[in-house]
Amino acid sequence: MLQSEDLIADAEAIYMPPFYYAEVGTANRLNKLLDCVEGNLFNIIPDISVISKQTGVEYDEVQAEAIREAVSSKVMVLTGGPGTGKTTTTQGIIAALKAMGLRILLAAPTGRAAKRMSEATGMEAKTIHRLLEYNPQDGYKRNDDNPLEGDVLIVDECSMIDLLLMNNLMKAIPAGMRLVLVGDIDQLPSVGAGNVLRDIIDSNRIPVIRLTRIFRQAQESRIVMSAHAINKGVFPDTSNGKHTDFFFIQQEDPEQAVETIVKLVKERLPNAYKRPTSDIQVLTPMQRGVVGAANLNMALQTVLNPGQVSLNRSGYSFRQGDRVMQLRNNYDKEVFNGDLGYIERVDMEDRTLFVCFDGRTVEYDVSELDELTLAYATTIHKSQGSEYPIVVMPVLMTHYVMLQRNLIYTGITRAKKICVLVGTKKALSFAIRNLTVLKRNTKLKERLNALESQSAKVSMAAESDTRYGKKT
Repeated sequence: MLQSEDLIADAEAIYMPPFYYAEVGTANRLNKLLDCVEGNLFNIIPDISVISKQTGVEYDEVQAEAIREAVSSKVMVLTGGPGTGKTTTTQGIIAALKAMGLRILLAAPTGRAAKRMSEATGMEAKTIHRLLEYNPQDGYKRNDDNPLEGDVLIVDECSMIDLLLMNNLMKAIPAGMRLVLVGDIDQLPSVGAGNVLRDIIDSNRIPVIRLTRIFRQAQESRIVMSAHAINKGVFPDTSNGKHTDFFFIQQEDPEQAVETIVKLVKERLPNAYKRPTSDIQVLTPMQRGVVGAANLNMALQTVLNPGQVSLNRSGYSFRQGDRVMQLRNNYDKEVFNGDLGYIERVDMEDRTLFVCFDGRTVEYDVSELDELTLAYATTIHKSQGSEYPIVVMPVLMTHYVMLQRNLIYTGITRAKKICVLVGTKKALSFAIRNLTVLKRNTKLKERLNALESQSAKVSMAAESDTRYGKKT
């Protein structure tokens, strides 16, 4: 396979070619961007008090340092957990760069993350695929030969970006552009190959501002404090109480846990908080099993939407009023993996149904229903980049193969108002202790620092390769 170049050997590592060229290409382009003096780099020190007046936010010294770093750096990383002010700091960075007359582009890996970014900044934010004008026939229209137009690119939720997507993004960034990467490295790593954000931070090649102070308002949230406790390996406060926003319900039996979750979603939470069931999202570590997403969806659909008229596909019944999720990118319909919608109408005569995604109605033929799944419950992995008013999450030992600290941390931090865990303290404790952040075998960190001639040779060879998707 090495002789036929179906695999590539690089020192002690064996790569599949697309990942090798993506890793080398990402490192090369980041290094070139860092080394390029072209572009709008300023020695101006922004007046933080003026920016504070514009945004209505008082910035602490670390946040102010992030704003100054964004003005003076070609590439920078802003990282931090919930309640540490990533969003308000990003707003300050945008205000400072706008004051300098720079054209700013905003992007995020998923449609939901891009929508949240738009709401927070008041500016248009696109998915990375849309920014790069991707379509399945032609691939990415924005690339080396047709780069992005603008002065600064700010990308949110960067922990979700895999190696292949990062390489394609870097291809489209011209030498004169600045790049600001924002994300929380303690969340789950990307679904695809690579550990891009963590490798970039660990390389020490790029300025990194870490926000660690939890703001007073956030300190009043047990959700935020529990997430930070879990991140430090500390068991959170599960004492419940009338005025908390973080609850733990002890339930050992998986079947009874399902019953408890159904009651919470149907009656207890809507009654207690005067919220519709549409504001409640069940997140679970796994797709399969009694407390997996598939079984929970059927149990919740039976209680919440017991209608008779339905189209059936892949073991699911799709009914008017059902909450559904798109499972893959469909560029013809302009709906993407992870998009949430509601079934507006089921046409039994034509065997079609109509789904509303953020006010836009999309038609599906019965043969296309493999692209949809019920979404009363979804996996924590699928929830990345999203926020929900209320989250209910089972944590039982039946999920032990998936119970990890960053999985629980990611699930809890999806909740904006209320988070309810249903399960056992043993399972929660097991997850908090389990730090196997599924180690990823990458050399991006080393390549960003590579000065050896061997690395230079590798890079040159990769740049000239045309077999796997043009030059890297």
